[in-house]
Amino acid sequence: MDKFSYISNAHVAYIDELYEDYKKDPESIDPSWKTFFDGFDFAISKYGDDEVPSKTDSQAPNGSLATRGTIMDMEQLPKEIKVRALIHAHRSRAHLRSKTNPVRPRRDRKALIDLEDFGLEEADLNTEFQAGNEIGIGNAKLSKILESLKTIYEGSMGFEYLSIRDPEMLDWLKQKIEKEALTFNPPTEEKKRILSKLNEAVVFENFLHTKYLGQKRFSLEGGESTIPFLDALINKGAELGAEEVMIGMAHRGRLNVLANIMGKTYEQIFSEFEGTAKPDLTMGDGDVKYHMGFSSEITTSSNKTVNLKLAPNPSHLEAVNPVVEGFVRAKIDHQYKSDKSKVIPILIHGDAAVAGQGIVYEVTQMAHLKGYNTGGTIHFVINNQVGFTTDFDDARSSIYCTDVAKIIDAPVIHVNGDDPEAVVFAAKLAAEFRQKFKKDIFVDMVCYRRHGHNESDEPKFTQPELYNLISKHPNPREIYNKELLDRGDVDAKLAKQMDKEFRKLLQDRLNMVKEKPLPYTFSPFEQAWKELRKSKPEDFEQSPDTSISEEAIEKVAEALTTVPKGFKPLKQIEAQMKQRKEMFYNSKTLNWAAGELLAYGSLLLEGKIVRLTGQDCQRGTFSHRHAVLHDANTNKPYNSLQELKDSTGHFQIYNSLLSEYAVLGFEYGYAMANPNALTIWEAQFGDFANGAQTMIDQFISSGESKWQKMNGIVMLLPHGYEGQGPEHSNARPERFLQLSAEYNMIVANITEPSNFFHMLRRQLTWEFRKPCVVMSPKSLLRHPKVTSPMEEFTKGRFREVIQDSRANKKDVKRVVLCSGKIYYELDEIREKEKVKDVAIVRVEQLHPLPKNQILEAVKSFSNHSEVVWVQEEPENMGYWTYMMRALFRDFPMDVIARKSSASPATGYHKVHVEEQQSIINKALKLS
Repeated sequence: MDKFSYISNAHVAYIDELYEDYKKDPESIDPSWKTFFDGFDFAISKYGDDEVPSKTDSQAPNGSLATRGTIMDMEQLPKEIKVRALIHAHRSRAHLRSKTNPVRPRRDRKALIDLEDFGLEEADLNTEFQAGNEIGIGNAKLSKILESLKTIYEGSMGFEYLSIRDPEMLDWLKQKIEKEALTFNPPTEEKKRILSKLNEAVVFENFLHTKYLGQKRFSLEGGESTIPFLDALINKGAELGAEEVMIGMAHRGRLNVLANIMGKTYEQIFSEFEGTAKPDLTMGDGDVKYHMGFSSEITTSSNKTVNLKLAPNPSHLEAVNPVVEGFVRAKIDHQYKSDKSKVIPILIHGDAAVAGQGIVYEVTQMAHLKGYNTGGTIHFVINNQVGFTTDFDDARSSIYCTDVAKIIDAPVIHVNGDDPEAVVFAAKLAAEFRQKFKKDIFVDMVCYRRHGHNESDEPKFTQPELYNLISKHPNPREIYNKELLDRGDVDAKLAKQMDKEFRKLLQDRLNMVKEKPLPYTFSPFEQAWKELRKSKPEDFEQSPDTSISEEAIEKVAEALTTVPKGFKPLKQIEAQMKQRKEMFYNSKTLNWAAGELLAYGSLLLEGKIVRLTGQDCQRGTFSHRHAVLHDANTNKPYNSLQELKDSTGHFQIYNSLLSEYAVLGFEYGYAMANPNALTIWEAQFGDFANGAQTMIDQFISSGESKWQKMNGIVMLLPHGYEGQGPEHSNARPERFLQLSAEYNMIVANITEPSNFFHMLRRQLTWEFRKPCVVMSPKSLLRHPKVTSPMEEFTKGRFREVIQDSRANKKDVKRVVLCSGKIYYELDEIREKEKVKDVAIVRVEQLHPLPKNQILEAVKSFSNHSEVVWVQEEPENMGYWTYMMRALFRDFPMDVIARKSSASPATGYHKVHVEEQQSIINKALKLS
């Protein structure tokens, strides 16, 4: 049996069981096994018992008795079945042997797909088998079957698809792969287009390499087949209904894609290399050329118009992935009326990054989720076989860099980058698959990197053997041109003519730039963004009016206090509904949840979009929101605001997967696509933002300065010292304040429902967009004093600073400045201890700092002798350093806080209480 190791001893009992299930109900098993057993039964009917194992007293290799009609080892099977097993093996394992590596032989991965692995011999090659029908060639000799299998499965492409559990998808792929791969032969005009795109890719890189020797450009050399891949993919996608394509990619090949796919002018690219482009410093600080985004409109070869976008991204590998997905989802939801075929996301990965970066797994897990599905992503891997300087042996444990695809049953096509026709076949198949099934597909183009990590890096330091091979290896255009000439498909002069004409074009464009420098331009993504303006310092002196009418409140109140007939809420929810009715209709005073939901409802009445995601955000981490109710008997959800009468907006609220990095990136992308959407991410606790720090640092805080992309994303980060230990007390406001400059984002710690209401509405009322980070409350969600009267919603605006209206100005000797929930603790003890000489001023917005309002508040207490900043965070955290730096020139100010600490908070509740009491006593000058 060891000779026939494809079906091992351990598998025999399992196959017996499968066969028994097949005999009971052929449709109950996997389609590929059904086909296998169909052939087995056919062999029995054709050959009778002569080739079928008969009942003997001997034991089969797995220890079971050899009984008639059961599957035994390969020696006992009819040859018809052996051939079918050979076909099945090629479908499932031939990718391990396919010739996908252009520069070095593949390792022996024990594919076990040779004749001898199935008890077949060379003498059988001339025997005709009906199994040929399995691959669409009819009854055929084994030699023909084997030749076809090698052509399909052991050539320039390796297919991984047999593990897919959707029968329709599996059958479709099988037909496409086995029928079209055998006959794929593009027409002459398409071959010329492939050669032309290869020529553009090769000459562009070569031109830059000679003109700008040593400058970083992260060239595509070795992977130039990327350009015909994208060209074919976009063309095919457009034929199948796509109107927009959004691409996310890292550095390698980015300039080539910008020039030869996106249509960015060569003049602009050369101007950036020459350093003659004059940046408009009023637009921000800019970014290096291989980080910038771009937007264009192209006409495809089939005369279709497609809008192309390349997302801006930083050096953080794969960080752009969720941003692209969020952007595409926003387009699908609103511009394309939920038609996922209209916009295609393409993510271009490096092999080391797609295997090594955890964000790839997070985004892949999003693929089929209701809140994050984008109708399938086409993943394209430029597989250089080297990550920075690391060989793949040290870069991953999996055989393939694309093995993450298996978690969502996504097919994978491995393809040799030196075979551009195979690459184009993969592109077309990927586009068809995505448009038909709206699911992800991976194309792994195995190629190489001609230079080091960048053009000044020496790759032979770590890869001498590989780079000796690469140095002698012709580029893909040379290989393809020779192949076309050998086949007689093109004229020998064509490639030389293409080369000469394109090189001249590039030189002319470079000469033009040297003679007359170009202005530095930016490419906005959408017309909607053009209608907004850049912010000005005076915009932050006072917030705009964000009040709503009583009529709007009545409509929202009705939606929030009504459930459909037959809906059975939980008892706790019944109590919540009674409380809502009491607030809206009797007391006319709203708590935090009511004020928040009123903000959302009022925006929906104005036709805006509200999207809120986060872990358990439908109910709220602390069970305050209850935006979606669930029937106690059926678990059926009811989204109250989605049923809001006269609403032309759309309310999306999704409980997210247990991810911070990918989810925040997705929401940032969503907000990037639609300036008229209030897009919110709620962390379960504020410190969960730690897991999303890359998105905060690289996109949210700096995106406008680097890429001139405004964004209105809101982050709700529960924050406050309540004795819950170091992990869930602190959202690290100091980090956000350290990132704050040039009016780049809002950082706030809000204490009143009406102020939170106005802040949320302000996000879409401003004539510009800013990210907003809120140190969101926990205990204040149910604090009896944290309420707002109805008139604060029907008039007014966001208050950056809230004055102390209860303090007698003549008595005040100390002004306490603070932010957040500590105000209520200070106020409670002040009232209890009858402290008259301390005023408490709340700074609701930390950045942009409302300095004039703070100065006005402090000066209003003319008899005061001192100002102190009070915070519950340790002195080296929180707001103190930021406030001191901002205000030290205006008045002396001391701090009252926890002692400086390495950890955000104590883990001992008793110590927490003592520390909190000490802060309050010091602030109020109590003994």
